[in-house]
Amino acid sequence: MDALSDVLSTLRVSSALSSRFEGQGAWALRFPAYKHIKFGSVLSGQVYLWPDGDAPIRLEEGDFYLLTDGRPFHVASDPACRPGDGVSTVRSRRGADGIARHYCDGEGVAVGMTSGRFTFENDVSDVLLRHLPPLIHLRASNVGSGALAHVLSLLRLESSDLHIGGEVARSSLAALALVHLLRAYLGKSSEPAGWLGALSDAKIGKALSAMHEAPDKRWTVDSLARTVAMSRTAFANRFRERVGETPLEYLNRWRMVLARTALKDTDESLTEIATKIGYLSDTAFSIAFKRNAGVSPGRFRSTAKGQAIHRAADL
Repeated sequence: MDALSDVLSTLRVSSALSSRFEGQGAWALRFPAYKHIKFGSVLSGQVYLWPDGDAPIRLEEGDFYLLTDGRPFHVASDPACRPGDGVSTVRSRRGADGIARHYCDGEGVAVGMTSGRFTFENDVSDVLLRHLPPLIHLRASNVGSGALAHVLSLLRLESSDLHIGGEVARSSLAALALVHLLRAYLGKSSEPAGWLGALSDAKIGKALSAMHEAPDKRWTVDSLARTVAMSRTAFANRFRERVGETPLEYLNRWRMVLARTALKDTDESLTEIATKIGYLSDTAFSIAFKRNAGVSPGRFRSTAKGQAIHRAADL
């Protein structure tokens, strides 16, 4: 399994809550902070979008966007307008067909948008998001009529709760849409930064995939360098430059991600988990886990299970 697929599988992209919006006239809306990733596309007209503290960026028909850093953000036909509350406005203007219509006084071309949020069941999103820019703007020319446009068209069809089975359909399409959005971002960026950009580096991407494919292997910097046919020094320097940490720091951090996931989602013993992620004993694993998480594996598991029970009871 390649590294991106492995991370997305572990994150478990669980939903894409899509909605439709139409606006006309002069308006601006501010939306609150969010978790994980917001996304959307412009169906018609043009609109301005920007996170708090940044300059507005104009999006035109056929453009897509990703918001990744959780800051409140603005959407506007005219950035000079005083922003209204986005959440209450959209809720109050939503019709029986699931489309929110916000028609204001003033001139302006009608705007049509679809938007939603990718949510992750496992809170390891820092692996994916830590080096992404806060706003990724994909122009229509970046995606054309390819796979991304088709996938997001399917999400748009599922944007109303009136569709039978819509929740299941959105969840099934979420990971596929995110993969294609990230591919498009990588394709348009000559030198993408951070972990995601490192995947497009033939050598470093191969090393990352090797670690993800066999996290239990007794990897060393030397063995990783041999795997990608580089000298030890050149590999270590290039890995740190592209990923932002050393190969073994990354490997250990990913092993802890896998450990937390296994402790929360399975009943595997500590010995079984330790073996799967490359520790020689459950004692060595427990020491490493407590150093990383601040609590023992057993305490982490009992706390996670307790929180899951409380969440289920609240449903």
